[in-house]
Amino acid sequence: MTALGSPGATLAAIRARGPLVHNITNFVAMDLAANALLAVGASPLMAHAREEVAEVVGAADALTVNMGTFSPPWVEAAELAAGEARRLGKPWTLDPVGVGATGFRRENGRRLAACGPSLVRGNASEILALSGLAAGGGRGVDSADTVQGAASAADALARRLNCVVAVTGPVDRVTDGERVARVANGHPLMTRVTALGCSLTAVSGACLAVEPDPFLAALHALALVGVAGEQAAATAAGPGSFRVGYLDSLHGLTPDALEAAARLQEGDS
Repeated sequence: MTALGSPGATLAAIRARGPLVHNITNFVAMDLAANALLAVGASPLMAHAREEVAEVVGAADALTVNMGTFSPPWVEAAELAAGEARRLGKPWTLDPVGVGATGFRRENGRRLAACGPSLVRGNASEILALSGLAAGGGRGVDSADTVQGAASAADALARRLNCVVAVTGPVDRVTDGERVARVANGHPLMTRVTALGCSLTAVSGACLAVEPDPFLAALHALALVGVAGEQAAATAAGPGSFRVGYLDSLHGLTPDALEAAARLQEGDS
């Protein structure tokens, strides 16, 4: 076991325990997020009605909140769920999709960040916007900024929220405000299939459910999804077959194969 933990052990724990992950996610992502969780051995539950989210959080092992297609009732439900997760001491991930694009999204991101996430996962433009260092940035949900360009903002955000921040890009960067590590797994085809990043958020919930250190859980989720993407790309003819192959790779990936293929590195260099 190194300072960056064992991605293979985290995958084995997911397969052994089958954690229940409650996802409040967007319309575009629901199908792929649920299927990705099933493929890695977790159990997905998609619920966003404010009348039931607190009860669902009580039954779940982890929560993920993805604000990609939120409306006001969803924001209220997400706040209720996040508050209940914090009250119960259960881990949860915030995915601030397109948070800098509109005033409505910026306010949603501010409100949800105040609910104490264990992990914030976004691209560089989203992390800059959530940190308050940029009002916009990005095109739609795509990033116009670099991972390294958001490094200082990510470190500061992690310290301010007392959480882990994962900035995703060609090489992902994870920080808790003190520790920093990078993950170099993945493939360019992953940017050509919608909701691949959202599926990563869902998988992070499964990792948080079995790995008590959110810093390690984030690293292992990034490695797991990145290695599956690499394997799928090796035989894909394009985005359509890649999407199918990605789910197959998540399902077929063994802990030993993940351990061998994961490219984790401490620090920024």
